[in-house]
Parts: sequence; structure tokens; C-alpha cells
Amino acid sequence: MAHRWINTLSDTDVTPEVAFLNRRQMIAGAAAGVGLSLMAQRARAETLEPNNWDDITTYNNYYEFGTDKGDPARNARTLTTKPWSVTIDGLVDRPGDYAFDEIMAKMTIEERLYRFRCVEAWSMVVPWNGFELADLLELAGVQSGAKYVAFETVLRPDEMPGVRYPVLDWPYVEGLRLDEALHPLTIMATGIYGRDIPNQNGAPLRLVVPWKYGFKSIKSVVRITLTDKEPPTSWNKANAGEYGFYSNVNPEVSHPRWSQATERQIGGGLFSSRVPTLMFNGYGNEVAGLYAGMDLKKNF
Repeated sequence: MAHRWINTLSDTDVTPEVAFLNRRQMIAGAAAGVGLSLMAQRARAETLEPNNWDDITTYNNYYEFGTDKGDPARNARTLTTKPWSVTIDGLVDRPGDYAFDEIMAKMTIEERLYRFRCVEAWSMVVPWNGFELADLLELAGVQSGAKYVAFETVLRPDEMPGVRYPVLDWPYVEGLRLDEALHPLTIMATGIYGRDIPNQNGAPLRLVVPWKYGFKSIKSVVRITLTDKEPPTSWNKANAGEYGFYSNVNPEVSHPRWSQATERQIGGGLFSSRVPTLMFNGYGNEVAGLYAGMDLKKNF
């Protein structure tokens, strides 16, 4: 059931980076089943221009490799990503260890041009390659009692120098409500610009949830657990007063130490102006219905 989120890009748009960056009008298409007209989606998508490869791969948060933005690019080469497998367990019909190559053979890889907004109030636009998480969960068979999806990052102290320090309670864990996980915008990314995703960006398999702050998009996933209880998440465990379970991008809710009303666009230059942050990172038409009736100023 791939292509739930309709994309108007053709095969000719999957081009090398230089040609991709010369493209001035990226048409991301319309979201299936959520009532967006193609014209409205095109108008919104034309403002998106992807960051270049260096921006995306050298300015990262991946604390397992260090807390400086450049540390992951310097240190993540030590991570072994082949072979790789993902354990899928909990409330599923077919629990087990799924080899990465086996997963890839059964998934339809799509190109998704998404905004990426960090809780630190900086942003990028990233051309991901990957597949919808819903298809992977379908492969495992979600049972009727499941309400949440928990994720876990690989933990290898001998390959990850950052875990020597108690920055967080390792391993890194994250979670989504099941309806968030099944949403067509939620993908498991395997590449950037048509290349394999680099280690510092979460190789070989990372979650991407474009309407949430970036720390929700957990990297280098080795376990996915379906559960009936809200799972713990790393930043919420570290500081519940600053980081909630939902962590939707919301310009109206400031971080306790800084405003979220504007953001700094990476690649815009030292003196570029900050730009207004969009509710749900610009994906409100697609996802606002997931939170109908919730007080989003409290449920951050």
C-alpha cells in the first residue's frame, strides 16, 4: 500500500545532487485521503528548496557520537551498518528479527521532500528516500490491542563514543501513537538524494515524522515494539518539563529557554533573517485532525 501520499515527481526527478539543487520548483503532490487539492499542495511545495548534501550531513544532532553539531560527521564512520536487522515485537502477529535486506526487498522506496525542524529552532529541507512506516508495520501484522509504537536506537559503546557520557539514558528511545505511525507522511528513511543514508544521519534506517521536532525522528533503529501503553521517550525522561511525548512543531508554545515562533534556516548564510515557524511544520492540513479536541499548548 505504498504511495498513500501522492507525489507528482517522475523518475526523471530522481537525479544527482547538482541537478536536484538546480530545480527551482519542487512539486510535492497532494496527500491522499486528507482533502488537499493538487493546486494548493503545489503552491505550498514550490517554496521548498532542498539543502545541499554538506548542510544535511555535517550539521547534525546524534549525541551517541558527540554533542557538537560536527561530531556525528567526524565520529559516526565507526558505526557498522552491515549486516543490520530490526526486531519487531509486542502486539504483532509476526514478531521476529527482520533483516534490513529482507525489509528493503518488500518495500516500495519513494522520494519525499520534507521540511525538517529542530527543537533548537533551526531548520532544513531534506530530500529523503524511504518507505512508509505503515507498510513495515503491515508486514509484521499489527494486533487490535496496539495503541502505540515504541522505537529504540542501536547501542554499541565500542562504536559510539558519545554514550560514554550520561547525556541521556542510553539507548535512545522514542514513540508515537499508532495513528501517527500509520499516517502517510511518516516514513522510515533509507537514503538522502538517492544515496544510502549516511551514518551521521541515522543509517541504515531512521524514522522521519516531518510535523514533529527532529528529536522524534529516531536514528539507526534496531527495535520497534507495538504496545497498548504510552512508551517512554528519551528527552521526556531527561526533562519532562521541556520535552513532551507529542512534541509537535508549535510556534505558539515556547521552549522554556527560547521561543519557537521563528527559526534559523541552515544554509541561509550568517546574516540571513529568521523566518516564522509554521504550525505542524507546515503540514497542518494533513495532520491537524489527529489532534482534534486536544489542547496543543499543554500536550506538547
